[in-house]
Amino acid sequence: MSDLRTQLTEILDEAEWDWLIPHVKRDAVIVVAEDLDLLDVGVAIASDQVLSVQQWINQQLMAKPSETQMGNWNSDRSKRFQTLIIQPYVLVKEMAA
Repeated sequence: MSDLRTQLTEILDEAEWDWLIPHVKRDAVIVVAEDLDLLDVGVAIASDQVLSVQQWINQQLMAKPSETQMGNWNSDRSKRFQTLIIQPYVLVKEMAA
């Protein structure tokens, strides 16, 4: 598990909203709540920890971006996100301004 976490740490990155739009269009972006660690979520998805992932979804701590969120981000195209690609998904977490 620690090897997986190390691998994911190496691909943890930042992206602007504009860069994420193509991934939103293919319905691949998942927004992770501020309360969760992006690496923890990535490890859970990559290692098929279904119960953890389902619990986060049920608690609305991870979800597809809402219309409201996308509208806000479209008005600030330089909005930055912490990102982690776990094929076929792009996990994103809003960064503080």
